[in-house]
Amino acid sequence: MKAYVYGPDGAQISDVTQPKPKGTQVLVRVRACGLNRADTGMRKGHAHGAAGGAGTVLGMEWAGEVVELGPDAKGVKVGDRIMGSGGAAFAEYTLADHGRLFRAPSNMNFEEAATLPVALATMHNAVVTVGGVQPGQAVLIQGASSGVGLMAMQIAKLKGAKLVIGSSTDAYRRGRLREYGADLAVDSSDPKWVDEVLKATNGEGVDLIVDQVSGKVASQNLAATKVKGRIVNVGRLGGTHADFNFDLHAARRIDYVGVTFRTRTIEEVREIFDEVRKDIWGAVESRKLQLPIDKAFEHMEANKHLGKIVVTL
Repeated sequence: MKAYVYGPDGAQISDVTQPKPKGTQVLVRVRACGLNRADTGMRKGHAHGAAGGAGTVLGMEWAGEVVELGPDAKGVKVGDRIMGSGGAAFAEYTLADHGRLFRAPSNMNFEEAATLPVALATMHNAVVTVGGVQPGQAVLIQGASSGVGLMAMQIAKLKGAKLVIGSSTDAYRRGRLREYGADLAVDSSDPKWVDEVLKATNGEGVDLIVDQVSGKVASQNLAATKVKGRIVNVGRLGGTHADFNFDLHAARRIDYVGVTFRTRTIEEVREIFDEVRKDIWGAVESRKLQLPIDKAFEHMEANKHLGKIVVTL
């Protein structure tokens, strides 16, 4: 089969052996793939957790059809239209654990379905399970114009947040954030953004920040979070190291929590997918939660995308 593989000469389309499902695995005929920021690094040879390096079939999100089941796979059957996440997505066929799948709603094409698995799982976990958002609260999403950022704002609104603030450093994308749940859009590269957040929250700060930027905004986030608020760190677009105001952190008694899928067990990931199905799946099926489709690796690397980039096969 054909696959997009990182090799000695970089990433390119190559012929590889079609995989065979084992245990709880499902073999999927891939029809469309979502592009994630981790893919841009892996196509340059960088590792993402335990994945990456020479011989790696790239991609981590897809939509397609079940063509074969492992002996212990449950919950799906051959022919089902599904979407999910896992490694080796940029290929004609890929394997996935049976607990890391969603059924693709009948009112979505494969391209639309491929935008959702990572965003739904990541941001339901960050906003609801770890972030603990409650009706009436104020929420800030740092890096809101990415696919997962747009999903985070929509989930916050769905769960009853009274004020949703999204950040983007690009004026055009910042202007689009209201279409996806933002009541206020701020530019996190402008030092005055903290003042805008405090003004919008009567000087108190937000109850929850879901932070995809970190780095340079870490201490500013502390200043924008209310006393006994919560910051959930899901990314590091602003760098892996920066100054951190430990005194402000302590004074505001902020819960600062880091989350990532890279160190989660398959049992933990299955539980996250289960929570999405139980809590917000009706909003997915009704198209209340959805993402715009953008395009191209270069577009993402230049940080010009709004929403999700999709590759069709």
